[in-house]
Amino acid sequence: MDGRTDDEVLDAVGPRLRALRRDRGLTLADVAAVTGVSESTLSRLESGRRRATLELLLPLSRVYDVPLDDLVGAPRTGDPRIHLKPVTRFGMAFVPLSRRPGGVHAFKLMIPAREPAAPTPQTHEGFEWLYVLTGRLRLLVGERDLTLSAGEAAEFDTSLPHWLGTADGKAVELLVLFGLQGVRAHLRTDPRTAREPE
Repeated sequence: MDGRTDDEVLDAVGPRLRALRRDRGLTLADVAAVTGVSESTLSRLESGRRRATLELLLPLSRVYDVPLDDLVGAPRTGDPRIHLKPVTRFGMAFVPLSRRPGGVHAFKLMIPAREPAAPTPQTHEGFEWLYVLTGRLRLLVGERDLTLSAGEAAEFDTSLPHWLGTADGKAVELLVLFGLQGVRAHLRTDPRTAREPE
């Protein structure tokens, strides 16, 4: 147990629900239309004026695509292992490494071995940092066509047309940090050059 009372756990549900909804770019009306829960009930739930019940949380868990335990921030008990659930998109496996709503999200991305595909660049809001763990990655950003090997990193604004895939038909594994609001990754290698906050 993490030392919190049941009341403390339940009090944290409202802010967590609000953060999840905003992170997904949804309005109260959007969520109400999908779940059948009224806007006023959702608003009271998010502000803490209504207690969370299983009947309210189950449809929200489905809409936000998070386990019920994560939705309520229930303390973990028993098995200390982390059970990561990959999500497949565009023929690639994304393994979420971070669980909090908002901010920077971390993923392990696995591109399977296959014939190099014709690039299909995409754009969206945000900023991405990636580090190649194994294999050779082909990365297109705007007009640039790059090949990155294990140990190399790149960062770019995702509002530029971009695409990534295998450079040579072999599997590629990489770590990805993605910030929806354009949060950039900052690396400091020498603590003597790190500035104290002003």
